[in-house]
This record gives sequence, structure tokens and C-alpha cells, in this order.
Amino acid sequence: MTLDSLRVALRGILSNRLRSALTMLGIVIGTAAVILLVAVGAGISNQVQGQIGKLGTNAVYVLNEKNAGGRDRGGTNARQIKLTRADVKALTDPGRAPSVKVVSPLASTTGTVTWGGTTYSLGSFLGAEPVFGEIRNLRLQKGRWFNDSDQTGRAKVAVVGTTVADHVFGKGTDAVGQTIQFNGVPFQVVGLLERRGANGLQDQDDVVFAPMSTVIDNVVGNIDSFTAVAVQAVSRDAITSAVSEVTTTLRQTHGLKPADPADFKVFNAADLLAAGKATARSFRVLLAIVAGITLLIGGIGVMNIMLVTVTERTREIGIRKSLGAFTSDIMIQFLAEAVLLAGLGGFLGSVSGVLLGQLRIAAVQPEVSPFTVALSFGVSVLIGVFFGAYPASRAAGLTPIQALRYE
Repeated sequence: MTLDSLRVALRGILSNRLRSALTMLGIVIGTAAVILLVAVGAGISNQVQGQIGKLGTNAVYVLNEKNAGGRDRGGTNARQIKLTRADVKALTDPGRAPSVKVVSPLASTTGTVTWGGTTYSLGSFLGAEPVFGEIRNLRLQKGRWFNDSDQTGRAKVAVVGTTVADHVFGKGTDAVGQTIQFNGVPFQVVGLLERRGANGLQDQDDVVFAPMSTVIDNVVGNIDSFTAVAVQAVSRDAITSAVSEVTTTLRQTHGLKPADPADFKVFNAADLLAAGKATARSFRVLLAIVAGITLLIGGIGVMNIMLVTVTERTREIGIRKSLGAFTSDIMIQFLAEAVLLAGLGGFLGSVSGVLLGQLRIAAVQPEVSPFTVALSFGVSVLIGVFFGAYPASRAAGLTPIQALRYE
């Protein structure tokens, strides 16, 4: 493809500016859509992995069947749908569960938080052991997590999420050191969690944590079943073993026979992370296919306009051939015009896609990949070659007599 061919092609494009612009618009939209949708897919994937990772990569969680979404089966089985102190004690036994490092029961309730004249309906109030902060990989932006002394002394201390702090104290107010009341019980705020965001089901920052002993004594009373039990495996490689040991141990403590279905659910963050990655990958492929179809439609537009161009310039083709132009010259001329249309559209689409990828879309921050940008531009140029080949071949195949006699 010579410089002269590109000059002639550019002159042909500029002679019909509006038509050329509308033709390029299809390529621009297609290229930008590929870049943006793939970037959104990557952003969703990162968000999902980040949220699941916040559950703790070595963490295993146990829910009773009722809390896991199962139905109370009634009768004697209904009394077994519990996670008791005996279960927690059994899981902390190294002889039964050697792959388990630490265990923390959880007691959850709801209510209202008050401070001064402000009342806030709290999403979740959780009692936990001090080790839960390590299991869940909770990080603080200020203050401290409650410790063993707080647990032993039944201290009325709490760690709050950022949503709670913003609603109760107002943005900019230091939450640490303030005394709030939960359902009338005073708690001193000793820590403020880092912002964790929503996990798709709930706001993870709309939460207050307190020592389990304090919660039992002052909030929920002497409960006979915990909401859940959090377990940390000794290592990431031991998660599978930990899940198996937890399942076996709880079946024993619940007196279940081998044929009996479990009345509890065990899941771990690693499995959720793998499932989340697979789902996000499928979603990205789907978005890429949709965007690719858009780009394909733009290519069809290029072919359509080039066929029109060949028809309009049939006499020009005849004159050039009668003056000695080779078939290859005619083919390169029209192919160059198609590639230039698609290439310019691809360039503008790439720029648009990168710029749009900097915007936050529905709480998702797209992640633009340089590889995707380069690939999208390259595909747009190849589309120009592919969809321009037939019109160029048709133009080149005209004989001088046919072209000159065309009206």
C-alpha cells in the first residue's frame, strides 16, 4: 500500500465527509464498546475478588441450616439446628480438628444506635471473640480492636463501621472515644473499621462489633445457639482439610448418622473466590462478545459504503484503467480507503474507550487493559481489510469498457 494510494483514499473520504463520518461512527462505537465493556468486566471481577477476599482467605464459616436458608424441619430435628458452645469447644480441640487454628462464635442481632440526639437503625450488631478480627482480616483506620482483656472483663467497648460512624456522628467527627448506646446499653467506641463497601447482599460497613461476653451479658442474653461460627485454617493449603474436619466434628456433636443430612452449612472464602473468578470471567467473555458484535456491525457498514463508493466511481475506474492503471492499483486504492475508514474509526474509538474507562460506572471502577486497547484497534483495521476486500475486488474486476459504458 503506497503513499499515493493513501493520498487518493484520503481524498475520497474527504470528498464525502458526512457519509465517511457516519461510516466511521459504527467503528468508533464498536471499538469503544469493546474496550469499555471488557474494562467494566475486569472492574467487576476485581470488585468481586476484593469483597470475597475480605472474608479472610483462610476462613471457614459455619451456619446452622436455618440461617443458611434451610427450613426448620420440626420435631427433634428442629432442636439440632443449633451451633452451641459444645460445637465451638469441639472445633477448638486439636485432636478433632488439627487443621483449625482459631475459632470464634458469632451472635448477631439488630436494633438502634443512639448518640446525643441522633438515632440510627443499625444493620447488624455482632458479638464475637477477639480472634474474629484476625479470621475476617478486619483492618482499622483508627483505634484498636477489642482484646482478650475486654472479653474477660466483659468491657462495654465496640468497633464500628464507617457507615455507622457517618450516620451517627457525622462525617469528619472522630468516632473513637465516643460513647454510643445500642438498645439502651452504653458502649465506648474503641475502633473504626476501614471502609469495606457492599458485598452485593449488604453494606459491610453498617455494623458494630463487641466482645461476645459483653453481648451475651447485656444485649442478647444467655443464648443456646450462635448465629454462626468462624474458623481459621492453619494455612491456605489446609482449608480443604479444615472444612472436612469441621464437617466431621459437627456431625459427631450433633449426633447425626451417616445417612442423615447435615443440619449446618460449611463454606470457605477460597471456594467463593474461585467461583467469583469463574463467574466474572464468563461475564467478561459475554461482554466481549456483545461488544464484538457491535464492532462487526460497524464493519458491515464499511462494506456497504464501499460498495456504494465503487458504484458511484465506476466511470473513474474505467478512465484510470484506460489510462494504464493496473488491476492491483485499483484494488489497493479502494482497499486503502476501507482500511483508512476503519483505522481512523478504530483510533477514535480507542481514545473514547480509554477516556470512558476512567469514569466510575454504577459503583464499578473499570480497568482498561492496554492489551485490549491494542487488540481492539488492530481488529478494527483488520475489519477494514476484510470488509473492504470484496468491494475493492469488485472495483478491480471491472473492465475499462464496462466501466466507461456505466451510466
